[in-house]
Amino acid sequence: MRLHFLELLWFSTYAELRAERSRSYLGLAWWLVEPALMMAAFWLVFDRILDSGGPGYLPFLLIGLVVWQWFKSSVVHAGQAIWMNLALIHQVRMPVLIFPLVNLLADAIKFAVVFALLLVVLWLAGYPPKPAWLSLPPLLLCIGLCGIGGGLLLAALMPLLPDLRFVVEQLLTVLMFLSGVVFALERVPAAYAHWLTWNPVLVLLDALRGVLLHGQWPEAAVLLRVAVVAVALASAGVAAVLRLAPRYPKLAA
Repeated sequence: MRLHFLELLWFSTYAELRAERSRSYLGLAWWLVEPALMMAAFWLVFDRILDSGGPGYLPFLLIGLVVWQWFKSSVVHAGQAIWMNLALIHQVRMPVLIFPLVNLLADAIKFAVVFALLLVVLWLAGYPPKPAWLSLPPLLLCIGLCGIGGGLLLAALMPLLPDLRFVVEQLLTVLMFLSGVVFALERVPAAYAHWLTWNPVLVLLDALRGVLLHGQWPEAAVLLRVAVVAVALASAGVAAVLRLAPRYPKLAA
């Protein structure tokens, strides 16, 4: 049964990527165009108009936007997956967890390609590989687990509360500005920095920038604490979907 589930997951992900490429002229290129457009806008406002960016703000901003794009897409796409397939769930008996996982895996594959290009761009911009890059896999895994947890929790609730789809985009916009995408954590006043560090995405993004831009190893204690939160969030998402799965076929009846 587990082998069949993995085969179904991989085949469905492959089909989703092919379908996305065929129904969009930009396809994967949109993952490059969107952060580039946002980077240009934020760079113009924060670095040129407000003069608050500082040296090296462009690579700093590019890292934040590329990683945020992955997190946001994971939450949004996975969050809508079960709700958009309620009719199919009503007609065909299959594990509902497959629908958000397909979107999560497809977004992870696209991010892997874009992140590889990001590393090349950083290298050409004067940020060559350093030993601290060995810490990239656990950092990216933690970010991915946060996206999985957020996406699955939303996927579990959206069939019951469809209006959530109108709220999620606004909440993610607010969360983006609270996650250090456009500012450095060390520039936040101490009174606010303590509260912001409860956001695991901000902590992970700050550590990722330290690795890529300064060759700094992430603090083991901080990484472990965030990893526990990320695993707990992902586990809660899986548990929520499995707990509510028997109710979904009735919603489409």
